[in-house]
Amino acid sequence: MNIVFMGTPDFAVPALKAIANSNHTVSGVFTQPDKPRGRKMIMTPPDVKVCAEEFNIPVFQPKSMKSQEALQILTDLKPDVVVVAAYGQILPQAVLDVPRFGCINIHGSLLPKYRGASPIQEAVLNGDKITGVTTMLMNAGLDTGDILLSVKTEIGENETSGELFDRLAQLGGELILKTLDVVENGTAEPKKQDDSFATHTSKIDKSLCPIDFSKPSFEVHNKIRGLNPWPIATAKLCGKNVKIFSSKLSELSGAIGTVLSVKPLVIGCGEKSVEILELQPEGKKRMSASAFAAGHKISIGDTVQ
Repeated sequence: MNIVFMGTPDFAVPALKAIANSNHTVSGVFTQPDKPRGRKMIMTPPDVKVCAEEFNIPVFQPKSMKSQEALQILTDLKPDVVVVAAYGQILPQAVLDVPRFGCINIHGSLLPKYRGASPIQEAVLNGDKITGVTTMLMNAGLDTGDILLSVKTEIGENETSGELFDRLAQLGGELILKTLDVVENGTAEPKKQDDSFATHTSKIDKSLCPIDFSKPSFEVHNKIRGLNPWPIATAKLCGKNVKIFSSKLSELSGAIGTVLSVKPLVIGCGEKSVEILELQPEGKKRMSASAFAAGHKISIGDTVQ
């Protein structure tokens, strides 16, 4: 089939690679405009653009898919299917109507659970044991289209959002090929979502970063791994602001928000405690908790905020 691909971040790259290496033809890739990044604000192309150029696929970067120009480019490509993965723009109905078999979205959850922009982080923050990837036929709603296929996977107890993100991206690449197969051979069986089971993700931002150690240890642990790789959970330890990248659950009990052990570094929570594994003091490099403890005067009973 003739495929047009729409995606922007690294989550979408495995799907693009999978389709580009298949018997389908990718006639064009739509992605977000290049953006300034880093301290030097160097104009940087999206990961999907870099991938598309490796395959010599034409790349289009319209500021809005609502423009007549963008719609005309898409129409001229005559796609059988438009595959969408974390594109970053809401597609108007005029775009959804262009491809012969519709627009198919790759979503990082088991819909109708976790509709919206941050399904992977939300699953980790909530301590879910199971998640997955869904392919669906897009409609005008936000992740409300009919489900084509889905695949489940377990979430590890210490798995971060970033690690899960990478795994689901790979699963998405495998699932989209199976989805395109059933669409092409006419055996697709779209299933309507049960809206009564729908949940919606909230915006992930830096307001979530401060850790509340009065919460049970499993909630603190889920926050630490759920906010990794961005925006990273934070606390105040030895009077220093620190980013906390990883942790694991501990059975030690003691006063809330205090150091219960130095080696390993264990902090008391509302219920049990967490062992801090990796952190980054403000203005310093990322380091192990043991390296931090070796370079700072930490005592049992010290307060952590």
